[in-house]
Amino acid sequence: MPIEDLRRDLHESIDRRLAPLSGTLAGLGITPNHVTFGGTAIALGAPILLIAGRPLAAGIVWLVGCSFDLLDGALARSQGRASRSGALLDSTLDRVAEGALFAAVAYDFAATGRPTAAGLTVLALLGSLLISYVRARTEGLGGKCTVGLVTRAERVLLLGIGLCFGVMLPVIYLLVALTAISVMQRLRHGLRELAR
Repeated sequence: MPIEDLRRDLHESIDRRLAPLSGTLAGLGITPNHVTFGGTAIALGAPILLIAGRPLAAGIVWLVGCSFDLLDGALARSQGRASRSGALLDSTLDRVAEGALFAAVAYDFAATGRPTAAGLTVLALLGSLLISYVRARTEGLGGKCTVGLVTRAERVLLLGIGLCFGVMLPVIYLLVALTAISVMQRLRHGLRELAR
């Protein structure tokens, strides 16, 4: 089964499991955008904690904040409020949180005398942004592009593991490789889509 089908099935399963919570939040007047802003605000605590020298706390806060990303989409669908503007807001704030964490990781490496690791972190950030860019550009030109080894969910999980277990350098090496592969996969797929 292609990885895209597995991701779709997983998202549908998560939506079903979150349906009761989505209904409760909707009853309280909480909108998907509220959840998006709340999750981003929490996730932005992670880089602050990392710079303060508390990587475990940063990892926990990162994973908790990013878990809101599962809920805002489920809430939007359950309320019938899924919209292009909500999707734009969600994607933009995802990039803000991820970029801030990568910046904090690069700073931490540089501050502890590991400039090569800091440089690799910047490459991992570039790969992360390019994955999203190639998809957005392809879809803006009329194609569809969701292929690739790593999407935001996998990057979030890997970054959380790196922070919580003190293995950030191996995670960065892995992310540099996986994001490069994913960008090439998406670019190849996008070019084929647009050539049709």
